[in-house]
Amino acid sequence: MDTWQEVSASVEKRLTAASPGERKVFAVGIAERLMSWHEALPAEEQAPFTMGLRPLLNSLWEGVLGDTTAFTAVKRGVAEYMLSDYCHNDGQDGPDDADEHAAAATLYAAHAYLFGCNDFAVWAGQRAVDAIDQHLEYLAEQDEDLPEPDEALLAELQRQLRDLDLIANYSKDLRYSSTGLPIDTSIRLRVELRTALSSRD
Repeated sequence: MDTWQEVSASVEKRLTAASPGERKVFAVGIAERLMSWHEALPAEEQAPFTMGLRPLLNSLWEGVLGDTTAFTAVKRGVAEYMLSDYCHNDGQDGPDDADEHAAAATLYAAHAYLFGCNDFAVWAGQRAVDAIDQHLEYLAEQDEDLPEPDEALLAELQRQLRDLDLIANYSKDLRYSSTGLPIDTSIRLRVELRTALSSRD
């Protein structure tokens, strides 16, 4: 059986070989799963900054699935973050809100959408891996049976490979998503792709 480190390397290799459109969808799918986990937390454990990024994430879905009008909303959302106190170079002395896993993954996904760079998609995927420890702590508090940490890391990365396999099935459509897709194609992708990538299982 492959180690989680080996599977992580496979994910990165697959992302490098993918088209920008495929990488964008992958990053947004990761951000959606992390956001869904965060939204499922008790209200007192939810971070206001993270919750405030839900509209940006919704716009990202529209954009990566072919709606070019979403570009303005995504650009504005990233600009608001860049101009806020949450974007800083103060290290431990600054607010850490944007470093929460779902928030960081959403911001990486937004940069992947705007610029198409491979690194942002890789970093979004890594945030899902980094979130495993936090997720296991949450499950422990719920008195649920816990997998071994290495098994949980491996399961997350295998999920990422499955997501990439699914996304690859739509590569022809996604290759042109940045220039806009027909409405019926976008609707089909929302049903067939967004739903599957959003599942937390």
